[in-house]
Amino acid sequence: MKLIWKALGFLAVLLVIAVMGIAFLPADRLGKIASDQLSRQLDRPVVLSDAALSIWPVLGLQAGGLQIGNPDWAGPEPMFTAQSAGIGLDAMAAIRGRIEIKSLTAASPTLRLISDGSGKANWDFSADQGSAEQSSGIPSFTLDRLSITNGTFVFQSPDGTTRVDDTDLTLRWPDMNGPMLISANLDPGNGSIAVTANIQRPLAALSGGAGPVDATLKAGGGTIGFDGLAGPAPEAKGTLTLDLPQTAQIAAVMGQIGVDLPEGLGRSLSGTLAVTLTRDGLLAIRDANLQLDGNAIEAAADIKLANKPHVNAQIRAKALDLSGLTGTSQDAPASDGWSDAPIDASGLAAFDGEIALISDALTVGDLSFGKTRALMSVDNSRAVFELRELSGYDGVMTGNFVANNRSGLSVRADLAFGGVALQPILRDAMGLERMEGPADGSLSLLGSGQSTAAIMASLSGDGALRAGPGRVNGIDLDQVLSGQAAGGTTIFEQATGTFTIKSGVMRNDDLFMDMPVFQAKGEGRVDLGKRSLDYLLTVFAPNARDGRGLAVPVRVKGPWTGPAINVDLGAAIEQNFAEERKQLEEKARAKVNDALEERLGVTVEEGENLQDVLQNKLEEEAKKGLLNLLDK
Repeated sequence: MKLIWKALGFLAVLLVIAVMGIAFLPADRLGKIASDQLSRQLDRPVVLSDAALSIWPVLGLQAGGLQIGNPDWAGPEPMFTAQSAGIGLDAMAAIRGRIEIKSLTAASPTLRLISDGSGKANWDFSADQGSAEQSSGIPSFTLDRLSITNGTFVFQSPDGTTRVDDTDLTLRWPDMNGPMLISANLDPGNGSIAVTANIQRPLAALSGGAGPVDATLKAGGGTIGFDGLAGPAPEAKGTLTLDLPQTAQIAAVMGQIGVDLPEGLGRSLSGTLAVTLTRDGLLAIRDANLQLDGNAIEAAADIKLANKPHVNAQIRAKALDLSGLTGTSQDAPASDGWSDAPIDASGLAAFDGEIALISDALTVGDLSFGKTRALMSVDNSRAVFELRELSGYDGVMTGNFVANNRSGLSVRADLAFGGVALQPILRDAMGLERMEGPADGSLSLLGSGQSTAAIMASLSGDGALRAGPGRVNGIDLDQVLSGQAAGGTTIFEQATGTFTIKSGVMRNDDLFMDMPVFQAKGEGRVDLGKRSLDYLLTVFAPNARDGRGLAVPVRVKGPWTGPAINVDLGAAIEQNFAEERKQLEEKARAKVNDALEERLGVTVEEGENLQDVLQNKLEEEAKKGLLNLLDK
């Protein structure tokens, strides 16, 4: 026991002697020894200035300045500079006559991380030229604790330079072959970011390779977690976990100001996905199970990372609501007119590329569809939706839809449809419920504006429709022929027509309806912007009046949700009784001629004007009267 105490006492004396020896070294000598030790360990030039020894609470050096150099290719500016630094030393190594760095603290430092785009990075210490011993890997170097306060990080690459100020960082790496623990808080200028990371094989990262990493980033009220392999190239392969209640907020914190995805495309985002990031900036996403607002999707994607990402993706969903693309929502209150709410189409500028979509159900605004296969191609704020299959309303639609936000929002649709049920689609699209039956046809539309109301008022285009058998609710054309036009239902076998649209007004002049007993023709206008119509529907009964036929015009006018329907009797008489009217006029003329001849001695010949004949008779009688007066 006494021997143990003597040994401990001897060691204590040695420690005191070693510490006293270091304490009596000149400050510049201490700084030179520490600089040389760090230079050998990092294989970079290290300069300590104004060094002084500290005994308590940690044996070490306090320096007025610290500078760590860059490799030659990275430029003349140092990789790391600090206004002041503290270096903790290993006391036992000091007893053995060596200075080994155990901890490092820095106040207001600047760290420059540089990549040349070809795979070289200034933080890859294995890439530096050195001795054969060093070329086999980084030198032995550990830190019980690295602490940075009020630091500045500068990231330089061929794509540009990013600067992050006001950063606090703590790093612990007590065992060279053990894990490195990192905790950092930084503020890029639009909010704070907190990062924690557990790097299982830091030597691999410092050598430019990849190793197991478990990391979490918190910013903008959201959390991003990663578990897998990662390296500084950058490169990664693992599982990403997302919980982002407001993607616009976290994007702003990360420097992407103004990102506001449409509702349904990721204003809020959560889920997991397998990711692989290669050194040349290719991001592969597989087995993604995500919740984008109210949409649950499965996805895979290949993304070329750049200032504007290029995306090639495939998305599958059981039900998908894309009402956000139209600036409308199913939860919006009903209105008698189109919405004036601004449509935010800025999300079209977020990326370029192609996204293939397969969904069992699709909702766009007030329109609801079933099985959907579509391809969206985005190029410079212009999205083209190729509808390869769009089933719904008992029919199928194909064609293209374009949303262009390059210089203000414009939309274009070129669609063909077959077997579509008229009543539900007209109700959902325009609020009309009067016409029922299946329909085939085509439609070409072009509109522009920053709201639904503006787009509807600007529409231009054309189309064709063939419908039937079906019915028209609100009018019974059988009753029209008896002079009544209120209520009822009209059954038709077939209805056909074409139309043109200009400045939001649709015009048609060739509507034809074939009914079991009657026929009808129509012409008029429908104001799509103001949701009103003025339409003349003429009903024909070919076998009426002993085969001479009967036509009754019906004027439909007013708001299309409840227009006034009136029979135009004047036009009906004009169209149907022209011959009878002529006969009545001739009979009346004959009776007038007989009366005039009997009483006035005036005969009106065929083609003469009655007023002119009477005027001539009066002039003749006046002349006779004057002559009689002159004879007196």
